[in-house]
Amino acid sequence: MIILTLFYTLMAEFSKKITAGIEIPSPILNILKKEIKNIFDFKSKIENSLDKNVTELVEIILGGAIVLGTSDIHIEPTETQAKIRIRIDGVLQDILFLEKKVFDNFLSRIKLLSEVKLNITDRPQDGRFSISAGDTSIEIRTSTLPAEYGESIVMRILNPKNLMSLSSLGLREDLLEVFKKEITKPNGMIIVTGPTGAGKTTTLYAFLKELQSSEIKIITIEDPIEYHLEGVSQTQVDTKKGYNFASGLKSIVRQDPDVILVGEIRDLETANIALQAALTGHLVFTTLHTNDAAGTVARLINLGAKPADIGPAVNISVAQRLVRKICDKCAILEKISTDDFEKIKKDLKNLPHNIKIPALTALSKIPKAKGCQECNNTGYRGRLGIFEVLSVDDEIEKFLLDNPSIAALKEKAIENGMISLYQDGLIKVLEGLTTLKEVRKITGE
Repeated sequence: MIILTLFYTLMAEFSKKITAGIEIPSPILNILKKEIKNIFDFKSKIENSLDKNVTELVEIILGGAIVLGTSDIHIEPTETQAKIRIRIDGVLQDILFLEKKVFDNFLSRIKLLSEVKLNITDRPQDGRFSISAGDTSIEIRTSTLPAEYGESIVMRILNPKNLMSLSSLGLREDLLEVFKKEITKPNGMIIVTGPTGAGKTTTLYAFLKELQSSEIKIITIEDPIEYHLEGVSQTQVDTKKGYNFASGLKSIVRQDPDVILVGEIRDLETANIALQAALTGHLVFTTLHTNDAAGTVARLINLGAKPADIGPAVNISVAQRLVRKICDKCAILEKISTDDFEKIKKDLKNLPHNIKIPALTALSKIPKAKGCQECNNTGYRGRLGIFEVLSVDDEIEKFLLDNPSIAALKEKAIENGMISLYQDGLIKVLEGLTTLKEVRKITGE
């Protein structure tokens, strides 16, 4: 009996060690940084490592992806192989195909690390594990999905080095001042909107980093916690245990916080509690899935919130997107075409006087993407935000009482000085930060 107890104790400890995560020692990480400069190097490194054991192969694939600044790794099985793709700057890039046997071993290893069931292949599973890479702890969020030829797996890389300060978000000077003013107000709600992958969480965390202080109590409720912030009390939704955004938010309010971050408003109960918290002395940060800043009000009303509560509670609504930055190694400047000159001139007409933009003439030159090995032949490297901010002042608050359409609210906000996503993107084109093609693609203009 004692021997059996000891055996199971040792097995439990062993299981914890093999599923707790992996470590990429600094010397190996330094070699990867030296050898992998682009996706072509990454492909070669994987090809040269296919004869290694699966543990080493996992380290090389994950380590190489981290070095390249990848946000996601996608591995999708076909009938005889499995394709590896990585997402860099929001765009998927093909890397190579793995033999089915190699992929099966790789998948088993990742599932083991993620603490999901190895024998379940006919339904989706979610898990996570951590990587110690040098002096940084990186979270990997995994998702498996049954597909035609086996399980497809996506690994989301949550690197804390990707967290930004408020001044690093790519804000215009006037907008940076607006944000700094709004996040120091004692109460109200700041809502950040945009589709998945628009950088909403990065912006919210930038707010929290700016506010971190021993004098302020900050509590978050997230699904899931993406990055761990020192000095911030973070809680995670657990629907299986009945802990959702609404129930969690009720408990958080009783903890006497100064600032509350709600990962997302998804239902009326959460919306109402968040609005009441904003009206009763708390500063609330949250997100919504809407296309633009004006759509925030319509979305809250569609959930069932009352316009009479929305106006007094919401301070600003921020819509944002991420555009790729032009690669500074290969970018070229070309004279703006006559048609583009006339259109940009028209689109930037009547901007508020406090908005500083570079001079625009018929001889102006704007960036054009070319492509080199440094940027994986895309012409872009890195991303920055473009923003649209609807400030709910007294005039807008009264306007909301009539339950205006999104179009009417947007028109009113522009009359009051709001700069659209597209206009903010055009300003960044004139500043030489991105291309006209990229801005039009992201904003749909």
